[in-house]
Amino acid sequence: MPSLNSMKNEKKYHFTLTLKSISEPSEEIENALFEANCDDALLYFRNQIGYLEFDRSSENIEGAILSAINDVESTGITANIARVEPADLVTSAEISRRLNRSRESIRLLIKGARGSGDFPTPIAGVTSKTLLWSWADVSGWFYRNNKIDDPFIVKQAQVIREINEALEIRHKPYSFKKISFFISRIDNKKKLA
Repeated sequence: MPSLNSMKNEKKYHFTLTLKSISEPSEEIENALFEANCDDALLYFRNQIGYLEFDRSSENIEGAILSAINDVESTGITANIARVEPADLVTSAEISRRLNRSRESIRLLIKGARGSGDFPTPIAGVTSKTLLWSWADVSGWFYRNNKIDDPFIVKQAQVIREINEALEIRHKPYSFKKISFFISRIDNKKKLA
């Protein structure tokens, strides 16, 4: 049981865990989640994808998310975590929604017609219709440029991106060796130039 002092330092964090291998509700799943300390989450399904919306108390966002993942995966119902949301990949429309700014305002910042002109480079979509940015990069840019004043927005974005990267490696451990190989080849090219 947590001490009174540690409970004073706790805050409530809202996030979503997307589940692998669970596509429809059942009483067994709900009971197992409840017994595994997930009484602070609601189980939903969308297009046969299960997900849990948490409001978890913890001293920090990392602790909240990691304890939720551990609790869910300890249930014995083959519920592995696929991803944590809110996702890192965002469109310009999602940027405007998350920051409660107009789409035109975001478009002008991206274009460089407003602001410092060094808006983050998209990480995908340059050759397609929809550009995608890293929310961690974008929120960090807004914070550094005094366009948002809450450092938690940036911290949460970074933590979720890092945990999702760890989940990706865990689900595809073979890709870690390939990534290391590519990094060494890219770094080797830099040394030769």
